[in-house]
Amino acid sequence: MKPYTRWLPALTIGLLMFWSCSDTAVDPVAEPVAAHQADQLEANIKMYTEVWDKIVNEGNLDLFNEENFTADLVMHEGALDVVGIDGARDYYTQFLNGFSDITFTIKDVFGQGDKIVKYWNFKGNHTGDFFGIPPTGKSVDLDGVTLVRMQNGKIAEERDIMDNMEFMQQLGLLPRE
Repeated sequence: MKPYTRWLPALTIGLLMFWSCSDTAVDPVAEPVAAHQADQLEANIKMYTEVWDKIVNEGNLDLFNEENFTADLVMHEGALDVVGIDGARDYYTQFLNGFSDITFTIKDVFGQGDKIVKYWNFKGNHTGDFFGIPPTGKSVDLDGVTLVRMQNGKIAEERDIMDNMEFMQQLGLLPRE
């Protein structure tokens, strides 16, 4: 028996289902709803990327407000949950005070519904106190991903995913193997 014969029946059924559905009538209600959702997603992504660009690259911490974030905002940062707008502002103040020559680049962003995924890069020089870590003078160049939940056009929840070990190694706080 050839290897492809195991999945051939499933492929055939899938194609038949696709073709049988492609000739069905268009739901007149679903099209405007889908268009509205696509417009809302596009607006969410535009707002989201502009806000984070201005916060990190321009140091505009005033954008931590109820126009851009929900009052009950939650940012999951590893073992730490940062809650509320003031907590988020304080958290990101550490980055802006701890690093100079910051360049924050959103490499890719996409989403579905009220969810956004952001693939980013952070570069900077550790020239100030950063969460109690004295300046090392080292440069960092990190990639990461942020999972985002929007609510009524505002940022409601985020979860950053990055290689913290690499971050500490770039700062010279952990040895490279």
